[in-house]
Amino acid sequence: MKKILIIQTASIGDVILATPIVENLHIQFPDADIDILVKMGNETLFEKHPFLHQVLIWNKKQQKYKNLLHLLSYIRRQRYDLIVNVQRFLSTGFLTAFSKAKITTGFKKNPFSFLFTHSIKHLFDHQLHEIDRNLSLISRFITQTHRCIRLYPSEEDIASVSSYKTIPYITISPASLWFTKQFPKEQWIRFLQTLPSDLKVYFLGGTADHVLCDEIIQKSGHICSENLAGKLTFLQSAVLMQQAQMNYVNDSAPTHLCSAVNAPVTTIFCSTVPCFGFTPLSDRLNIVECQEVLPCRPCGIHGYKECPKKHFKCGYNININELTNILKYDTRY
Repeated sequence: MKKILIIQTASIGDVILATPIVENLHIQFPDADIDILVKMGNETLFEKHPFLHQVLIWNKKQQKYKNLLHLLSYIRRQRYDLIVNVQRFLSTGFLTAFSKAKITTGFKKNPFSFLFTHSIKHLFDHQLHEIDRNLSLISRFITQTHRCIRLYPSEEDIASVSSYKTIPYITISPASLWFTKQFPKEQWIRFLQTLPSDLKVYFLGGTADHVLCDEIIQKSGHICSENLAGKLTFLQSAVLMQQAQMNYVNDSAPTHLCSAVNAPVTTIFCSTVPCFGFTPLSDRLNIVECQEVLPCRPCGIHGYKECPKKHFKCGYNININELTNILKYDTRY
């Protein structure tokens, strides 16, 4: 194999969970040029990545399908030896099927999989982590599988957040793309109020999360909290998480950002459940979820914009003491 393309144009968490494919293909084919295709906005995950030759970007927000055709034209000219499509959707299946690559592999659920040279069953098995499902796409091409999820912050990323790391701290990433995956803001406020007043707390997230973080900080009255949402890149956030006493996150992208740099993490599962296969993979990890058996949980794989039952008990019935006790017994603070 001399030229390889990995396709994952979904959300940031999904892209991070595809990084074991990069790692394993590099190990198996150290001299190959490995490219990755992501949607615009996620390319910053791979700045100065040591094993990637090129990051292709699909702008989905403007002229989505025109840009898709431009990508197809470019991909066809590259004459890839192998294309690995991690997604199960029509658009990326179209790119894969008509790429002129020598070998194409993807999941059977992709509408264009009948045109791939290899199609793999997507096993939503409760014994499998998502990275294992992803690695099944390349199992026939590698001699040994390494379960390594990894990102590579640069020296500049490390230097850019050094001023935040002068005292012990934790981070909180309170937002999620899906409402029912997001620990309720009232719960975050209660949790913050249980913390020592002199403990530094950094709030992380994107620009769109800044208002939510501000509201949680202000209503909690926690004087040592600082809102960094929208101020750091993905990799800068990862560096800050790496040396935190603990990182409190939802079942969403920040969980996998922690895993990618082996940062300590506590993941809160509301409407979703750990057995779906999206648990953290850090050496120090904690999982917190509602202990009450709710017949409506899980209500879906990805979450919803609102609770289908209108009560959101899977979020509100989580005991705040579980989060606080983790800080007491699983950190050095």
